[in-house]
Amino acid sequence: MSQSPDDAPTQSKQVFGVLEWFHFEDYDFVEQTIADLRRLGVDHLRTGISWADWMRDGGEEWIDWLFERLTREDFDLLPCFLYTPPSEGEVERTSSPPRNLKAYADFLDEMLSRYGEHFEYVELWNEPNNFAEWDFRRDPEFTKFAEMIIMAANWAQKQGKKTVLGGMSPIDPGWLEHIIGLGVLDYIDVLGVHGFPGTWEKNWSSWQEQIGEVHNVLDRYDYDLPIWITEAGYSTRNHSDFQQLEVFLDALDAPAERMYWYGMYDLPNERSSILGFHLDEREYHCGLKRDDGRAKLLFRLLCDGGEQTVREVSSWPTVDKPAPDDAALITGGAGFIGSNLAYELLSQGRDVVIYDSLSRPGVESNLGWLKDNFEDNLWVVLADLRDRHALHLAMEGVSEVFHFAGQTAVTTSLDDPVDDFTANARATLNLLEEIRASDHSPSLVFTSTNKVYGNLADVELVEEQTRYEPANSEVRERGIGEDRRLQLCSPYGCSKGAADQYVLDYAKTFGIDACVFRMSCIYGPRQFGTEDQGWIAHFLIRALEDDQITIYGDGKQVRDVLFVEDLVDAFLRTRDHMDELSGRAFNIGGGPDNTMSLLELLDLIVDVDGRSPKVEFDEWRPGDQRFYVSDISAFREATGWQPKVRRRRGVERLYDWLVEFRGRQSRSQPIPALEYASASPEALSGVRSEGTR
Repeated sequence: MSQSPDDAPTQSKQVFGVLEWFHFEDYDFVEQTIADLRRLGVDHLRTGISWADWMRDGGEEWIDWLFERLTREDFDLLPCFLYTPPSEGEVERTSSPPRNLKAYADFLDEMLSRYGEHFEYVELWNEPNNFAEWDFRRDPEFTKFAEMIIMAANWAQKQGKKTVLGGMSPIDPGWLEHIIGLGVLDYIDVLGVHGFPGTWEKNWSSWQEQIGEVHNVLDRYDYDLPIWITEAGYSTRNHSDFQQLEVFLDALDAPAERMYWYGMYDLPNERSSILGFHLDEREYHCGLKRDDGRAKLLFRLLCDGGEQTVREVSSWPTVDKPAPDDAALITGGAGFIGSNLAYELLSQGRDVVIYDSLSRPGVESNLGWLKDNFEDNLWVVLADLRDRHALHLAMEGVSEVFHFAGQTAVTTSLDDPVDDFTANARATLNLLEEIRASDHSPSLVFTSTNKVYGNLADVELVEEQTRYEPANSEVRERGIGEDRRLQLCSPYGCSKGAADQYVLDYAKTFGIDACVFRMSCIYGPRQFGTEDQGWIAHFLIRALEDDQITIYGDGKQVRDVLFVEDLVDAFLRTRDHMDELSGRAFNIGGGPDNTMSLLELLDLIVDVDGRSPKVEFDEWRPGDQRFYVSDISAFREATGWQPKVRRRRGVERLYDWLVEFRGRQSRSQPIPALEYASASPEALSGVRSEGTR
């Protein structure tokens, strides 16, 4: 849906910063955070300066280095001075009141003397009305806290610094009145508040109302203080990346002068939160990025287009109106395959529900494309399939389901097998249960993978100049059939294989109409290929960008390739043949007439682009199939389907779309294709390096 200039999302006037806590002597983490702050274009950073760390062996050197490193980047720093050294506390906890309340002011004095030139504001403690941060059992009237803060604030102001009172969490007007009565606000320049709507606050109304209550208290006691949101965030523990985006925008639009978002990264599993080791799982999922560095939706959108892009994407969901009966639900509908199928169905006048978490980079442009072309019969649900509540609401009125969502890369599954399992197997089971419970008895087509057949090591191959071919003539002519025994290798193969088998079993055990497509290599427009998935698009994108292509192995691996237009035709045929297809798995690809090795694709790229790609070779990856071609005869015989787009024409069409989409120039003048004089990666690499430019 396009927007008129009057409808365009507005830009917030609020200062936006990030909060990140740096663990003692974690130098690499600091460098990583700086790099990501620069990617976001964020200049305001709030971080904790731990009094307890300062007193540790090496603490002085660590904090010296931290300030030097952060100020070298010219960040606008808001240092939060907090945490009692165990040796100084009434009890050995960082939340304990110090035995000598003046010791905190002395610590602050040392900090201002050493580092004060690098910041304008000092924040005094953190969340004092949160028991985990201030042990008010030992200070039930907050008199110790008030005395400690007044001494520190008074000294800071004499040194020319402005003071921020550590943010209330939760926002509590009654606590604020009590602190006012103790005289604390006479020494405070800015009042901090914290909020985690949807995560910890059960009775949250709105930032407008919450901050309004704070202003009412300040007005009643005649204090004119600016209010900053010194900590706001949202836990994606339930895979709710889109909700994080919504909470972010709400905080950004709050009536406050500044907002610091918590935080840059999820808390690593091996670390303890302030509450204790995994006592509250919500604590571990508040980052803009996962602890392994993978970007969540909000981080990616902020990097790609800033606040404007975040606001645009936030306006897309239309779950406020239920989809009519007979709608088609496409999970992963913003992805490459899903958006192509959605476009075809919408063009036919069908009502379509797109269900997608937007976890794959770039797919938001596919969704924007669909929104620009269709409005009245398109519904969007931005959620993860592991969110059973969102899935249940999306299933209302649905008569058929195409299930494409999931984790798609072997390499990613090796990094995080548990996430891979829940994204593929568990999410599919969630969907099957919703289908089983539905009054509409929707049909299901699930896209599995050829990886369920393992590495096919028992298929004898003949090595030719640019490819491997089966020694067995029947396999060469027909490809790999569905009667092939499953061999689940890699976490990805296991999770997809489990989902594959669950779909077939639910068709047989519970009588739902469902079939499985075990997919080979699909390619075509709206594909954002990566090294791990979508290799034809990945090679073309690399060639267009004049970037190096890495080939794992010798490049003679053979796959059958299927243009997405032909795949969409296969999906549409399932609707008229589901009685015959249900409970069956089909190998779907280009078949023996549309095969290609990696080396042969490189030659084809030279033909269509006119330039020789830069190529390097690396070791074989575990479990890689040297040959996989689908025997598509079973689906052809059941439905009459046959691929129509030949590989060269398909590659040309994908190339032309990528040129247009990426704003590149059209093809250069063709040059002769490369000749392969040797089968060895070393020799091939040498030939290519001489031919690149």
